[in-house]
Amino acid sequence: MKADLVIHGGTVVTDASAFPASVAVKDGRVLSVGAREAMPEAAETLDATGLHVLPGAIDVHVHFREPGYTHKEDFGTGTAAAAFGGVTTVFDMPNVIPPTGTAEALAMKHKLASEKAHVDYGLYGLLGEDTIAHVPDLVAGGVIGFKLYMGNTFGNTPSPSTGGMLEAFEVVAPTGKRVSLHAETASIMARREARLRAAGRKDPLAHLAARPAVVAVEAVARAAILSEWTGCRIHVLHISSAEELRPLREAKARGVDVTGETCPQYLLLGAEDYGRLGGVIRVNPPVREARNQAPLWAALMDGTIDMIATDHAPHIPDEKVRDDIFTVDCGFPGVETQMPLMLTEVAAGRMSISDYVGWTAVAPAKCWGLYPRKGVLQPGADADIAIVDLGHHWAIDDRKLQSRAKITPWHGRAVTGLPVHTLVRGRFVMKDRTLVESARGWGRSVHTIQEMPKPELRNPDSTMTAIVQKPDGASGVAA
Repeated sequence: MKADLVIHGGTVVTDASAFPASVAVKDGRVLSVGAREAMPEAAETLDATGLHVLPGAIDVHVHFREPGYTHKEDFGTGTAAAAFGGVTTVFDMPNVIPPTGTAEALAMKHKLASEKAHVDYGLYGLLGEDTIAHVPDLVAGGVIGFKLYMGNTFGNTPSPSTGGMLEAFEVVAPTGKRVSLHAETASIMARREARLRAAGRKDPLAHLAARPAVVAVEAVARAAILSEWTGCRIHVLHISSAEELRPLREAKARGVDVTGETCPQYLLLGAEDYGRLGGVIRVNPPVREARNQAPLWAALMDGTIDMIATDHAPHIPDEKVRDDIFTVDCGFPGVETQMPLMLTEVAAGRMSISDYVGWTAVAPAKCWGLYPRKGVLQPGADADIAIVDLGHHWAIDDRKLQSRAKITPWHGRAVTGLPVHTLVRGRFVMKDRTLVESARGWGRSVHTIQEMPKPELRNPDSTMTAIVQKPDGASGVAA
């Protein structure tokens, strides 16, 4: 059998080891991994001598802003940034205009993504009190999972009451889909921000003061209880504090199907950076005190935190450099810088390259029902590949980012490690640090290959649907 492509000379990385090997690709899938002399004849070869061959990263948390905010980003620029960052699959959030909370809005977003995406993608459906009824149609229309906002962030998506959240979990649980949570308690933050504003506080650190770690502790604990009661799978987004690790660990110990992520900004930045960066650092949840970094790293190592994502949340410079921190749009680009930032920590000895692959490829694929089709380089898997130079020293330059929003807290930061080539399903989407323009529209939705395990429903007799049904023989008239 003749391969389409064989990659020779590189070091292949798994979540358990790294070893010299060649990789053959045929019809978008990995055909074989092994010795050079064992590889088939190929239409094309690539010399990866001195480079490492990784399964492409899967970023389960991006905001590509389309439709509605395309001056900030769109699927074309966002997925180009992903390609340059060695990211081959992204999950896009629903806080756009219109929100991705109906079958019609989802269909429109699928069309936009399919026309522009350079990499594969999943689309979240919005889960709130006014979208619960749309859950079946959203599942049928092709969502990777659902997003529920327990706290306020960009787009001012309403947070459901705890009663609404319980009902939402009851409805999603039978589908087997996972619900990703912005786990901050809305009422605490609203009250504190109002008091800070009344006191004249608008400095950058006022944002951190409005969102103490207890907002995450309470939200994670509450979500875990509702997940445990219903059997709904949940995922805790952007874990930022040491304190919220306790309810996460306790929930996992109780058997709750909960996963979690953290992001480079929480691992590498601290409160002392607010003075230097001003509004650029504003993100929800906030970057916290540096004392949180070591516990977050330890939680990755021991499996409490399952994966690294980015919360890629682009805004243009004018929206990030305002004098009043409460008027600064929250977030910044990250999908293009995550891999270099984390590979720098590999170079520093904080973790191994296999740890990195585990957190950015294997774990996301397993948690979201995509493994072993994605997240690994083995025969039969999609040929989603990031070929990286672990020894390349350079500095991040916001002006050179593919993202439309060219302002990040990483500008000028020295890093070690660079994606040189990125392939999605066997096709180059970035080659020799150049975007392959013909790959625009190559990305496809991964919901078609998602296979989540059968859900384990709990307390089905007490769901909202169950209790509002008339008992057999009842007249429905109160005595």
